[in-house]
Amino acid sequence: MVLHPDRLFPADPATRRVARQLFAAVGDLPITSPHGHTDPRWWGENPAFANPAELLVIPDHYVVRMLISQGVPFEALGIGEGAETDPRAIWRCFAAHYHLFQGTPSRLWLDHALSHVFGLDTRLAPDNADAAYDRIADCLARPEFRPRALYDRFGIETIATTDSALDDLHWHRMVRDSDWTGQVLPTYRPDGVVDPETPGFAAALDRLGEITGCDTATWQGYLDAHRQRRAFFRDMGATATDHGHPTPRTADLPPSEAGALFDRIRTGRAGPEDAELFRAQMLTEMARMSVDDGLVMQLHPGSFRNHSAAVLSRYGRDRGFDIPQPVSFTAALKPLLDAVGMDARLRLILFTLDETTYSRELAPLAGAWPSLRLGPPWWFHDSVEGIRRFRQQATETAGFFNTVGFNDDTRALCSIPARHDLSRRADCAFLAELVVTHRLDETEAHGLARLLARDLAREGYRLDG
Repeated sequence: MVLHPDRLFPADPATRRVARQLFAAVGDLPITSPHGHTDPRWWGENPAFANPAELLVIPDHYVVRMLISQGVPFEALGIGEGAETDPRAIWRCFAAHYHLFQGTPSRLWLDHALSHVFGLDTRLAPDNADAAYDRIADCLARPEFRPRALYDRFGIETIATTDSALDDLHWHRMVRDSDWTGQVLPTYRPDGVVDPETPGFAAALDRLGEITGCDTATWQGYLDAHRQRRAFFRDMGATATDHGHPTPRTADLPPSEAGALFDRIRTGRAGPEDAELFRAQMLTEMARMSVDDGLVMQLHPGSFRNHSAAVLSRYGRDRGFDIPQPVSFTAALKPLLDAVGMDARLRLILFTLDETTYSRELAPLAGAWPSLRLGPPWWFHDSVEGIRRFRQQATETAGFFNTVGFNDDTRALCSIPARHDLSRRADCAFLAELVVTHRLDETEAHGLARLLARDLAREGYRLDG
């Protein structure tokens, strides 16, 4: 399991030479991870990871969904009632199916983690599963494999978590009160108190009122509660919000109509169209709040969540059954953009799972509106091919400076350096092609390689003030 030094670089010798030179200058830059889903408890409590299965298999929905697609039951992966409780047995099942990841980004990430983090020199297979398990388990028992030590070892300079609007940010406070110097920032994710179709929505509104002292039975009290929570998150270091809506639809209703809509939502008299209209209105309200408080706004639409009702019912959310679906941005964002889109204080980073929108909508929008930036390829597309498609389709219209570099969007800690390595290699390969076809000179390409690897993310998420 030797990772080739030229992996992901172009086959053409002249282009590969340029890509090597570019990567040599940026491959070891510090990692900025401004959007992700690592467990904040890791950073606050700094616990030892329990075992290889709980670190690398059970929480990784890329791993889970691939094995489920080939008939492996959830229970064999330690998930659900009556699930396997022996982590070694779960690991053996994973090893027996490791071949399923051939040619996928997951294989690159897993090979990188197993070799670079844990020192394995043979690719995982059934006949070496126990030896690999023992090696990793031995590593996890050492202080240098605890979360904070791995943060330092991976060269991470900033990492952001994604946190509910109702979260007390206890783990973040523990980080701030410790003598550790790692920078772990919260991100304000209000979906649970914005989406009326979220289970427990009414109780969440009540809780929002309790913790803010605002009257969340009224429209203005509800908005004030968001403002207060956003201020709390900012005080705890947050620089961004995140919104995972089904669609990018926005609305800008007159205050009286918005208040009447909220009353229908709050009293349970709303239907599906009201729910979508309320989400749309709240995106515009959040954009106005971002103009006021400076928090960068992220929009992640286009996922059909929990596509299998049976899996949701039996095994819960986030089990690999979220599927991309088509979305459209141009008309959907117009109400928000007409309201605040020309205000340079707003920064709205757009993500998509629908790649057909890159050249048709997203790049033209970001290439005109000063408030818009394009987020990197997300979720199903944060791969070498996905990054290449994004650069090819977006760069001609939006350029590089209307994008925000790379973020790894992961809850799998050991994959973070692998994902940034992949992104930097893919971007260096793209830049090398521009150099050899005389669209950039090498000096420009070196500057852009650094921007894409680190600096655009820091600027885009306002991490340096």
